[in-house]
Amino acid sequence: MDNVTHTLTGIALSQAGLNRKTRFSLLALIIGSNLPDIDVVASPGGGIDYLRYHRGITHSLVGLTGLAVILAAVIWLCGRRAAPKEDAPQLKFKWLFLVCWIATACHVLMDFTNAYGIRPFLPFSERWFAWDIMPIVGPYLLLVLILGLGVPAILRLVAAEVGARQSSLAAARNGAIFSLCAVVAIWGLRDFSHRRALGMLNSHSFGQENPLRVGAFPSPLSPFRWIGVVETGRADYILRANSLADDVDVEDAETLPKPSPSPALAAAQKTPAAGIFLQFARFPWAMVARTEEGYAVYLRDLRFASPDSRRWEFVLRIFLTPSYRLRTESFVFSMERPLQ
Repeated sequence: MDNVTHTLTGIALSQAGLNRKTRFSLLALIIGSNLPDIDVVASPGGGIDYLRYHRGITHSLVGLTGLAVILAAVIWLCGRRAAPKEDAPQLKFKWLFLVCWIATACHVLMDFTNAYGIRPFLPFSERWFAWDIMPIVGPYLLLVLILGLGVPAILRLVAAEVGARQSSLAAARNGAIFSLCAVVAIWGLRDFSHRRALGMLNSHSFGQENPLRVGAFPSPLSPFRWIGVVETGRADYILRANSLADDVDVEDAETLPKPSPSPALAAAQKTPAAGIFLQFARFPWAMVARTEEGYAVYLRDLRFASPDSRRWEFVLRIFLTPSYRLRTESFVFSMERPLQ
């Protein structure tokens, strides 16, 4: 998820009651809700390094726990020197660690809900897991979090004018609880819609072949509209699915025939970058093109495709010499569709 959503979730967790457990809980929740994304320091190394390290060890059970320990220790050591406010709770390390762990765990859980996924069992397993129900930026999550936190904040200002402090604190707590419950409700609605879309895709044959695998990936605005990806023995298919409709339109699917085996494709798949990309990609599809300098091999992850789009998303470009030796390779998040 985006970092604004992570931050607002941390604030909501604090307002819901964790801010009464120990001093600096709000600070811990805001930092902890974003801390697993510290792996962005790998991005200056290039796109393929981003794929290798992003949502890596910091998004695993081992990593999030380690980050929680470090964050709790730093806040504890620095916070002991600060004089507490009159009504502030005591600084308790056990609660501080638990608050930090909840923050980092919620970050990883929210990242698990989208199609990019996480690797929760690193360093023991490289396997990716994803729920596939949420876009990276979820407008409805942002809306309910902003309403749940913003409206009580306005009421708190009004209450401060009339001296009703206790009622304003209760409003803030209730607003935060509403926001968190609404987030869970949105997940439930999208999960139900996602399962229906998968069922519709699985119920058809494509090109007179039964699906080997299917996936349904979210659109940003509607919880009922999905991009379906279907893999068969000879091709991959991309089509739109609406879980409110009676069925999907198979005839409207974009057909991507699987490439024939070739020395160029085999050489490209043996490169280190291709190894990283293919370990990440759940629906990989390849295209091989002859060029003046040799061969161009494009590897796509169809999770991020859209039917008949002029652009390709999540693409590894590998350029080979006529003798199938590597010339250059690069990963891009988006590019113009190349000419075949």
